[in-house]
Amino acid sequence: MSEELLNTKEAAQYLGVHEKQLYMLIKEKRIPATRVTGKWIFPRKLLDECIETDARRNLGQARERARKAEGALLGAGSDDPVLALLAGELRKSGSPETVLFLASIGSTEGLKALNRGDVDLTFSHLLDPETGEYNLPFLPRLVPDRPVAAVNLFRREIGFVVAPGNPKRVRTFKDLGKKGLRLVNRQGGSGTRVLLEQELAKAGVSPKAIAGWEREASTHYEVALAVHAGEADVGVASASVAGLTGLGFVPLREERFDMVLDRGIFFERRFQSLLDRLSSSAFRERVGRMGGYDFRDCGTVLTREP
Repeated sequence: MSEELLNTKEAAQYLGVHEKQLYMLIKEKRIPATRVTGKWIFPRKLLDECIETDARRNLGQARERARKAEGALLGAGSDDPVLALLAGELRKSGSPETVLFLASIGSTEGLKALNRGDVDLTFSHLLDPETGEYNLPFLPRLVPDRPVAAVNLFRREIGFVVAPGNPKRVRTFKDLGKKGLRLVNRQGGSGTRVLLEQELAKAGVSPKAIAGWEREASTHYEVALAVHAGEADVGVASASVAGLTGLGFVPLREERFDMVLDRGIFFERRFQSLLDRLSSSAFRERVGRMGGYDFRDCGTVLTREP
């Protein structure tokens, strides 16, 4: 079938849902589909637009919840277990100064949402292969209309999440092209997906040769759970989720994970309170027990005139 037109099985894999769920979405008219000679056909371009619309709808719902909360910050972009932990710590503190709402939509879409003014801050780990720099080279293109500040959050270890003992012997990106190996991917535009595409190009491995390339997960936990359930053999995720789920881990690199925020909120108490929580010894100790993180540059302003 044409790459631009997907059948039912391909569309289900592309959206990361079961075929029964796909038929339910068709029935509820939540996704674009056309019936040809008794079979459902799904235009890939329209599915992409549907995914983007759904992401914006989720952001809108989160924004409405945030508006009702005093001291709220709406964050979007990349996913990491530390962010959920941070949001939980802020809630448990009982302080009205900061409430953090999160929408995991990937680094690229998060920066675009910040440019539109949909969110207060976003989390990103996009690597520019030409300079070796994270995030900053992407700001002029993805956030051209808004003055922003970039602040480091942490550095984390990223790698292959595999079954205990690494039975498939996955060591390098080139190994992802092995016959019979099943990948669980991340969504397009996420920092992890961008890294994977860059490294596969270097290794000379075509994504079309990788089983499961179309299966996408929106969080690191989803990647780990797919491997844990035996639905995939490998995925790229953080060391922390491998440890938390009892899976094997093959380290690939340390990457810088930053916050990019509307410069206007930098000195507001709701953001400064978030920075205070990040620097607290209790929070650092809790994250330290998870493993795979380094806070040596946390709080460092990476852009001029914050």
